[in-house]
Amino acid sequence: MRPLSELVRPNIWSLAPYSCARDEFKGREAHVFLDANESPYNSPYNRYPDPLQEKVKEKLSRVKGVPVENMCLGNGSDETIDLVYRCFCRPGVDNVVAMEPTYGMYKVCADINDVEYRKVLLDDNFQISANALLAACDANTKVIWICSPNNPTGNLVNAQAIDALLKAFDGIVVVDEAYSDFNKARTWRSQLSAYPNLIVLNTMSKAWGCAAIRLGMAFASKDIIDIFNKVKYPYNVNELTQKMALKRLDDAFEVEKWTRTIVNERDRMIPAFRMLPIHEKVYPTDANFFLAKVTDAQKIYNYLIDNGIVVRNRTNVQLCHNCLRITVGSKQENNELLAALRQY
Repeated sequence: MRPLSELVRPNIWSLAPYSCARDEFKGREAHVFLDANESPYNSPYNRYPDPLQEKVKEKLSRVKGVPVENMCLGNGSDETIDLVYRCFCRPGVDNVVAMEPTYGMYKVCADINDVEYRKVLLDDNFQISANALLAACDANTKVIWICSPNNPTGNLVNAQAIDALLKAFDGIVVVDEAYSDFNKARTWRSQLSAYPNLIVLNTMSKAWGCAAIRLGMAFASKDIIDIFNKVKYPYNVNELTQKMALKRLDDAFEVEKWTRTIVNERDRMIPAFRMLPIHEKVYPTDANFFLAKVTDAQKIYNYLIDNGIVVRNRTNVQLCHNCLRITVGSKQENNELLAALRQY
């Protein structure tokens, strides 16, 4: 890995972060707050939230097994994705490399930040080649993006290939583990100490059932987290989000029950889907969704919409022609989908 000072954009490396009013008295007791031009009315929502979300991080640390100093929270994972670009990639100069197909926000954020986005096509099994990804890199490649389990394909990416990238690439490797709760593979966040160039993303939107509150996580070395905290907006995670996250994190056992139920439903749905006349192939999945190749994705998608059922049509995505991505819902929702498709 190149020194962090060479990977971070020079203006970000020398950036003096905004000093929050709440940071200036941190560690001391106070009961009269006349420092931040807030209203004295409508408590507790009249006060700015904790800019570093310490209480949420303490609970997350116990659940995720990652020290507080190794995490940065964002307004959904999309903010943490954007932070990677803003911290490491010089607009119009640097580039990133990503597998294709994968989560679309990696490219959207690259385009927003004027960063070249280089795609490397997956093989027929939706797996990466470390050598192919490295071959797409040059001296200005700052980041390699890996989504595992991948979206929209659903499969875990070969761990040996990711390990090879982390060891061979001298820049940043981001592993997005949004769907890691739906399989038993060893998480990359548990291996941060072995890879100083690793950033791992998590979210509360999937297994935790909290897509509406918009809370994403980045796990990395303390040095990288310190850079993120300089660049993120001061109060990026609002008080309502923090409160709901704390409440949900107290129910980790219930979330584990939800996850087991979803996995069981996934294992029930796939064989049933394979019995449908529209079925051509269901690809292996380690997530809470599966990718299915069907006879005519666009017509079937339109038919389902007409019946009030929404799935994701991925037919225009590379390697996904005539494919639908289907989220595993409740048993009732899954049965309604299957019933509609049997009548197609």
